[in-house]
Amino acid sequence: MNNEGKPVTIIMIEDDEGHARLIEKNIRRAGVANEIIPFVNGTSALEFLMGADGTGAVNKGRQLLVLLDLNLPDMTGVDILEKVKTNEHTRRSPVVVLTTTDDQREIQRCYDLGANVYITKPVDYDGFANAIRQLGLFVSVMQVPEAD
Repeated sequence: MNNEGKPVTIIMIEDDEGHARLIEKNIRRAGVANEIIPFVNGTSALEFLMGADGTGAVNKGRQLLVLLDLNLPDMTGVDILEKVKTNEHTRRSPVVVLTTTDDQREIQRCYDLGANVYITKPVDYDGFANAIRQLGLFVSVMQVPEAD
């Protein structure tokens, strides 16, 4: 997964440690060797994505792919999605929403805000592992634009 040799950095925002391990393990199983930077809450993830100055310019020229859980301890993933997609520097970064919520209004809202993919976490372990492995295969072939 790269464009002209620039590696894509995967930002994983997931507060459930078990889910985070499962996501990483199954993305690796799909052959994706890219760096995965894990965050367990929205505050630290946004600090990374937007930088200390809050402008997002810190990620200029980087290729980021965001894996976003909607249910976080400190804010909703929808807020993070909105901030990423309305920021001039991060708006082109693909955001994959991973959540246990299959509420149609929530799904619509995420797509309206610019989510690229919405995946409902299957309840059982095998189903979830399989969904993430497939996501890993998808990630391995997708093209990610650089941040402006």
